[in-house]
Amino acid sequence: MASRLNPYISFDGNAREAIEAYKDVFGGELTVSTFGDMGGAAPGTEDKVMHSQLETPAGFTLMASDMPPGMPHQPGNNIAVSLSGDDEAELRGYWDKLAGGGQVVMALEKQVWGDVFGMVVDRFGVSWMVNIAQPQG
Repeated sequence: MASRLNPYISFDGNAREAIEAYKDVFGGELTVSTFGDMGGAAPGTEDKVMHSQLETPAGFTLMASDMPPGMPHQPGNNIAVSLSGDDEAELRGYWDKLAGGGQVVMALEKQVWGDVFGMVVDRFGVSWMVNIAQPQG
């Protein structure tokens, strides 16, 4: 899989409604995972969206989620640029450069869904998410 770059929008509890509305706008295939799907969800968040992805016929990719518990939703922190793929060396190289002079919000490490994931705010204040797909075995 080639690396991809796309917007990732965070919502204050209405991510499912929003991503379904975007599916109505753009069409395509939608996948949704909840915090409950991953286990260990905080009470009241089981049905909230941990990750959703819309792949449109026009080739657009849009990702969205609800803000995780403990992370406040504020205008300006609700959109990030997502980098994802399976070329670990390439994606770690992007991560290292983006983190230089920036602030690591979540270390780039293995997550409960099996991939390596991290979040960083670069030196210009832009939020980035990096997800390195791991072989399924």
